[in-house]
Amino acid sequence: MHSRFFLLTFTLLLAPLCWGQGTERLTRDVNATTVIGPRNLPLYDGAQALLAKDNERGIELTLKGLRIAQGRREHEAALSNLCAGYIRMGKYTDALTYCNLVLARNDKNWRGYNNRAVAYIMTKQWEKAEQDLLKGEELNPGARTLKIARGMYMDAVYPVQPEIEIDDRKKSDIEYAEQD
Repeated sequence: MHSRFFLLTFTLLLAPLCWGQGTERLTRDVNATTVIGPRNLPLYDGAQALLAKDNERGIELTLKGLRIAQGRREHEAALSNLCAGYIRMGKYTDALTYCNLVLARNDKNWRGYNNRAVAYIMTKQWEKAEQDLLKGEELNPGARTLKIARGMYMDAVYPVQPEIEIDDRKKSDIEYAEQD
């Protein structure tokens, strides 16, 4: 009996709240649409092509996706993907153009700094690469792609010199060389 009273009271108190929220939401979302899958299909397909290392197709689709991009997030994703795609193709001037565009839109975009640092590394602009790596690492410490870019920078600027030389000649080769 006690539990029935609690259940009835609970239902009567909360039902108007839930109904009110539901009607408010229905009124507010009269023109709402449901999106299943990516909203910007060329942008999505371009990203998939870039991941599959089909850079030319990825760039072509991403450019189409950029033209119909809606909102800051889609624009930044397209610009960042174009920068990365052009880096992969070795077109560093084009890559830097798109990296600069994404960073002009959002100076907190750590991927933009990462990609631009890689373009600077590839064009041997060491100081600019270091500045972008530091900014990216500040924004997203521990990011895997920034660690990779940092490794590329370190290998290029501070190459490891071997301290040990391994003599892998055969013993007969050594004996022959000593007899000369």
